[in-house]
Amino acid sequence: MNTGQIIFSQLMDFLPRHEFNKCVHRYRGNYRVRKFSCYNQYLCMAFAQLTYRGSLREIETCLRAMKKKLYHTGIRGQISRNTLAKANERRDWRIYADFAQILIITARKLYAGENFGVELKQIAYVLDSTTIDLCLSLFSWAQFRKRKSAIKLHTLMDLRGSIPCFVRISSARMHDVNILDELFWEPGARLSAPLYSCTN
Repeated sequence: MNTGQIIFSQLMDFLPRHEFNKCVHRYRGNYRVRKFSCYNQYLCMAFAQLTYRGSLREIETCLRAMKKKLYHTGIRGQISRNTLAKANERRDWRIYADFAQILIITARKLYAGENFGVELKQIAYVLDSTTIDLCLSLFSWAQFRKRKSAIKLHTLMDLRGSIPCFVRISSARMHDVNILDELFWEPGARLSAPLYSCTN
């Protein structure tokens, strides 16, 4: 029984911390970092994701409201928008991309035998893309049409467990067929296209 332990802390205990540290070391993520480590940044962003925070201001406000409990969540140091913004801007994104792949591999093993309504011996995937509209004045680098910016999010899902195995952000002009050249398939894998595509 986890008496006195915060639920968020219990969830984070399942993370392979040793593997995370290897990812940080690989890209020298904590080089010349005194207080706000990569792990602290990861915990803050994981907390934001799980609690549906929509901005750095919301993250800061929420975490400061529970200041006395932060130590028990595993988060060390002072949390501020400036600290989070600098960490998100300067830290190497590959640290978290590599760690995400480790978590995906672990999750896929757990759901490998799950039945999703169709009896297949092979791995089944579904590929979909979503076009995300952006403000042209803020995201001029992603111009889609004359007065519109947008990006396209391509996602490959393993149907056993609905686990995303591949995510790629591209120009909104990129056709879905072209993303197939970037995928790596297991022998005998089957690909299914979705019946519809959603646009946000």
